[in-house]
Amino acid sequence: MKTIKLLSSFALIATLFTSCYTEVIVDDYIQEPTISVNQLLNSYELWYVDINATKGFGETPFLQKAFTISFKNGVMYANNNIVGLGDTGNGYGIDVATYNAYDLILDVNHDVDGFETFDVYRVDNNTIELYNPNNDTSYFLDGYQRNTFDYDFVFYDNIHYFLQEYDAWEKVYTSNYGALNDFDNENYLQFLAGGNDSEFKSSKDNTGKNVNNLFWDYTGLYAVGDFNNDMYLKSLTLDYDYFSNEHFELSVINDGKIELYHAASGTKYEFVGRGYIQYLKSENSKVKATNTTEDKMRKFKKERVENPRESSRI
Repeated sequence: MKTIKLLSSFALIATLFTSCYTEVIVDDYIQEPTISVNQLLNSYELWYVDINATKGFGETPFLQKAFTISFKNGVMYANNNIVGLGDTGNGYGIDVATYNAYDLILDVNHDVDGFETFDVYRVDNNTIELYNPNNDTSYFLDGYQRNTFDYDFVFYDNIHYFLQEYDAWEKVYTSNYGALNDFDNENYLQFLAGGNDSEFKSSKDNTGKNVNNLFWDYTGLYAVGDFNNDMYLKSLTLDYDYFSNEHFELSVINDGKIELYHAASGTKYEFVGRGYIQYLKSENSKVKATNTTEDKMRKFKKERVENPRESSRI
């Protein structure tokens, strides 16, 4: 009987000791603090808009047009042009909006597109989701510092937008080697933004003419492609119905000059951009207005999907 009582006493003491120990652990636990939206937005200098990761079928224009956005002391900056990418605004781009970040909300007053509000979700260490409840669409942004961001990759991966950022490309050089061909007579090219993103025009007008006074002889379709193992060399196909397609190797000399090598004839041409178009203009007079009827919109390279909104909160 005494043995049973002793065992019962030990069991009771052990139970009480364990219970007290558990209570101490719970009382002493301190949850790690989460960072604020402002801290999150400022944790990276550049946020690359991964346009193909977008979920939902709506459209937020200033995110659709931007390659990168940045948040600095209540001002939002954007790289909306391929021309000058990495140089404009010390890599940040141009001032396009003001913003206010609080709780889990980001409010943006854009200079052109007006007010938009977003719920902010943290997807992982360098990815955030901006969910626009007004159109049920999420844009996904990847964070980078300027000194580690691959501006060259973005430039060459979006070379067709670069071609669209001038009112016209004027031929300034034709090599003295290569066979005569029909393209020798084409002195101006124009690559149109908007629409199906693949329309070009050409003109036989004499060089040196004001681009606003050009007569465009032909309108057709164009395509830009890649060469294996060479990021810096692109293929350009111009669809001329009246003398078939013309195929070129496209090289970028600088932000305002390109080289077209016509493989069929062995002729090399150089074109210079005329009439730079800066997209996402602010309403002040410091930034040139575009002459195009449609503004540039980044196109999706794959089918859009519904928005399940499965990300985790900050």
